[in-house]
Amino acid sequence: MSVSAINARNQFHGRIKEIIIGPVVSEVDVETNEGIVVTSVITTRSVQDLQLEVGTEVLALVKSTEVAIAKL
Repeated sequence: MSVSAINARNQFHGRIKEIIIGPVVSEVDVETNEGIVVTSVITTRSVQDLQLEVGTEVLALVKSTEVAIAKL
């Protein structure tokens, strides 16, 4: 399966590093080719429907209307 067009501009190609399954939502850690880990919280049903497993090649899509910044 390939994605030919999508309006999310922030896209990270990688592989699933870890999945923490919960009763309703699950955490999916995606490690990018650059070694950065992006975590997504999605429904457990979506994890099952997409047949996601550790090692699966995925595209993490980030679409947000707000980005918070904290001063260090």
